[in-house]
Amino acid sequence: MKQLLFSILLFCVLKAPAQTAWFIDGYHGGIYGHIPSWQTKFMVEKLAQYPSWFINLELEPESWDTIAVRDAVNYAAFQKLISDQSANARIEYVNPAYGQAYMYNIAGESVIRQFYYGIKKLRQHFPGIPFTTYSSEEPCFTSALPQILQSYGFKYASLKNPNTCWGGYTRAFGGELVNWIGPDGSSILTSPRYEVEAFKPHSIWETIASGNSKEYVQKAFAYGIQHPVGMCLQDAGWSFGPWLRGANETGNNGVYVPTKYTTWRNYFRNVAEGHVIKDWHFSQEDVLVGLMWGAQVLQRIAQRVRYAENAMLQAEKLAAMATSWKGTTWPENSFSEAWRTLLLSQHHDCWIVPYNGKKDDTWADKVVKWTGFTNHLSDSITTLATQQLSGRAGDYVRVFNTTATERNELVRYGDQLFRAKVPPMGYVSYQLNALPLVKGASLNKLTNGLYQVETDLYRIVIDPAKGGTVTSWIAKQVNNKEFIEPGKRLNELRGNFYNKGGMLSSADKTAEVEVLENGPAEVKLAIKGSIAGTPFTQTIRVQQGQPRVDIHLKIDWKDNPAIGEYYDEPKDTQVRKAYYDDRFKLLALFPVNLSAQRIVKNAPFDVTQSKLSNTFYNRWDSIKNNVLLNWVDVEDGKGEYGLALFSDHTTTYTHGENFPLGLTIQYSGNGIFYRNYTIDGPTEINYALLPHKGKWDAAGLWAEGTKWNEPLITTAAADDGRRSLLQTEQGIEVSSVTAVDNALQVRLFNAAAKSPVVKVYLGFTARSAVEVELDGRTIKTFPIHTDKTGRRWVALPMPQFAIRTIKFEHA
Repeated sequence: MKQLLFSILLFCVLKAPAQTAWFIDGYHGGIYGHIPSWQTKFMVEKLAQYPSWFINLELEPESWDTIAVRDAVNYAAFQKLISDQSANARIEYVNPAYGQAYMYNIAGESVIRQFYYGIKKLRQHFPGIPFTTYSSEEPCFTSALPQILQSYGFKYASLKNPNTCWGGYTRAFGGELVNWIGPDGSSILTSPRYEVEAFKPHSIWETIASGNSKEYVQKAFAYGIQHPVGMCLQDAGWSFGPWLRGANETGNNGVYVPTKYTTWRNYFRNVAEGHVIKDWHFSQEDVLVGLMWGAQVLQRIAQRVRYAENAMLQAEKLAAMATSWKGTTWPENSFSEAWRTLLLSQHHDCWIVPYNGKKDDTWADKVVKWTGFTNHLSDSITTLATQQLSGRAGDYVRVFNTTATERNELVRYGDQLFRAKVPPMGYVSYQLNALPLVKGASLNKLTNGLYQVETDLYRIVIDPAKGGTVTSWIAKQVNNKEFIEPGKRLNELRGNFYNKGGMLSSADKTAEVEVLENGPAEVKLAIKGSIAGTPFTQTIRVQQGQPRVDIHLKIDWKDNPAIGEYYDEPKDTQVRKAYYDDRFKLLALFPVNLSAQRIVKNAPFDVTQSKLSNTFYNRWDSIKNNVLLNWVDVEDGKGEYGLALFSDHTTTYTHGENFPLGLTIQYSGNGIFYRNYTIDGPTEINYALLPHKGKWDAAGLWAEGTKWNEPLITTAAADDGRRSLLQTEQGIEVSSVTAVDNALQVRLFNAAAKSPVVKVYLGFTARSAVEVELDGRTIKTFPIHTDKTGRRWVALPMPQFAIRTIKFEHA
């Protein structure tokens, strides 16, 4: 009898239905990438043909402008399909970002505008469409996304990109669901790249989740994941229809059966609800990304995007001053058009496949046109706003400051260099015949042939015999500390020219030192050297009273020398890559005299203390995040001293045991997608160095970076005057100021303030201060206080790394 019962039980177990796995299918791409004219018709027909198919979309929002004109019938049919956002909805829009940007490589404010303009455009075509889950086919992730997504109304996110990992992926972590916690403490429910979601063997772009393989799903079940989910957002233009093609019935191609298609929204709400495993305090170093850093084409794209970002934010702030103080009309249409082309220039395809496209219309060519248009509009807005704020030309010069901190710096008007003390987010005027001049900076050529630069802050020694490198840097304001490691040289260029003798250094050749300015306000030198037979010029500017030292590098390439680890012929199955290891690229090196060194670096709305023992990797399956967005700081182990490096573009940095802080300058050779990344002209970049006392936050490095990005602006003025639109506490940045309806909208970012409540001082009239979400929802109204002097201020609770948007309604 017992044997019979056991046999019946075993039969029932063997015949029990298998657990269900889930799959995220859909499309990504758009009108600027790879969406064909038949795509909309194809989706409409395939959704009708396969009733169990669900799709998730990451299509460029602007694409629908074209689709509406070229395929009106299927556009209308698709509008009807997507209008169903009920519990059984079969379509979810998972990435509304205007330009499908990578996010980690652009300014935080750009990340916000990607969603703002993308959502606005999509709702023009699909009124009322909700945005519930963020997901991307490429590694379009950055650590600050939780608070941004939440503020736009998103409830969920995915950190998977199983089918398009060419440019990177997130770190494998956890199981079915995690709470993705951002730097400010914001949290969003997320499907991670599982701990068991391994890379597909002999691939350089896929994980095993890209097709819900039996191996992947069974590993997930064994790990304790009850509702495993795979994903592939197909390229728009692929004509497969449902990606797994018959998996539910046959399990062909090794696909796990049964697998069901779903939207991310349905998966979170109805499938995996309640299965949170753990919290994940997600670091920027959990975004593992590798592009063609140091390649000239990518370098130029990054520079153009950075310049346009900075110019746009300055133009907005100046226009806000004019609107608030002069009653001028806010140029909404011009700003919208300027942001449109800037956001398109941040498209991930610009950065990963810059050479793709037709002759003279590659992604790189598009960036030149797009950023050029943005700059044209932002320059015209800036010119008009400063004129409106200054009046007719007269006997005064007006100096504008668009940052949140008071600035006391040298500024140039015409041929005159003078010191201006400018209030936060405002301006000050000086009489042309009484400009406050500065003395104290000087240069001396010593008897031993060395050049010595002297200011109130520094004593810097440059050795022409060693390629014009800096051999001593005494920081007087930092306890007269010597910042250069003994026996080493700072600002040396070094790289592996494997066809010209191997590892070469600029210090191998004597350099000429040309004195461009010798005081009294600044010393400016042109170091003219050579490396691998190529001449270069490093222009170094040291100013009295200025802690930052600015450097402009120009390399006059006459040919296309190979620079990197070795000559490589990349293959699909070859995970070892010559274009990853920055040690062999041309670097600018900064060996500093600091013990137990640690690295701190900024990211969009975040600052990360690195946990990397070094920045080096040479395999696709071992990528590290060594991205330099705006600045990286090398500090000693006690946090007593540091040296910050600022870059005019997103690139990478180097650092490791017995390897100094370095800036990636140049790579030339074969690279991603089998393209030859060549040098086709001069290389020009700007970077800056700032020795400091204390940690990055005490040194105000975020504010220093903002100052570098947003230089003081001068113009002729009719009269005297001094005004400040906004003033914040130390450590609080004004990310943006715009005019919305009858209000001034101010976005704040707490980069370094430790106080739980911060104050914002107003230099304009307002009857209310309302905190709003990024999508416009009201959060709370704050009282506007007035002190005994008549100064108005608002107190805001604001943890570090938090973003807050306040609408000040005009009286």
